[in-house]
Amino acid sequence: MVVLGMDTATADAVVGVARGGEILRDAAVEPDADGRPRHSRVLLAEVERCAEAAGGWSAVDRIAVGTGPGSYTGLRIGIATARGLAQARGLPLAGVSSLAALAHGMAGHPEAIARRLLPVLDARRGQVFAALYERDGVEVWEPLVADPASLAGRLRELEASLLAAGDGAVRFRAELEAAGVTVAPSEDPVHRIYAQDVCALGESTAEAPPDQIEPVYLRPPDAKRWLQRDRP
Repeated sequence: MVVLGMDTATADAVVGVARGGEILRDAAVEPDADGRPRHSRVLLAEVERCAEAAGGWSAVDRIAVGTGPGSYTGLRIGIATARGLAQARGLPLAGVSSLAALAHGMAGHPEAIARRLLPVLDARRGQVFAALYERDGVEVWEPLVADPASLAGRLRELEASLLAAGDGAVRFRAELEAAGVTVAPSEDPVHRIYAQDVCALGESTAEAPPDQIEPVYLRPPDAKRWLQRDRP
């Protein structure tokens, strides 16, 4: 099966294509120098490059898209793009948890042996998105949003050996390590989501109609929060 996968939950625009588990192209476009993501500018062009790497759209069997949790704007762009492509090309679409994709990539890390996997994404506002997985991908905790102190307190209760990765794990390294969690070195590539992992999970995830693929936000977007704050 040829799977074209994308994820826009983080600041990176992640796009790739794999055939039978072998990655043919895997691109991650970083934000601008000012930190602004480039999802809306680069995503479609990267998708077309991936389709070309697979031998054209006629060779693509399925599209997989990361559903978050993550950036509200980024997720809207990625999921809308995936929906539109699936409808236009008549292709099946599968939604993949962005945290599960990060954990999938963590499973091959040397520090992951005999440890559970804790993917942690920076949710801003002093919070993180996180989930907990066994190394074989079995979900232990479903995705959650929490402040680092609350997450650390919950982790202490586990009394288990854990490996954490993701930009949230890097930012809140001190809190996680104080709870006994091993955090990969900041420069380690394991902290990023890769399209090869989105593709791998997308191949085994049940497809769904495009209009049923929804983003996982876990909390209201900023605009809604501000509206509620300003409401008399």
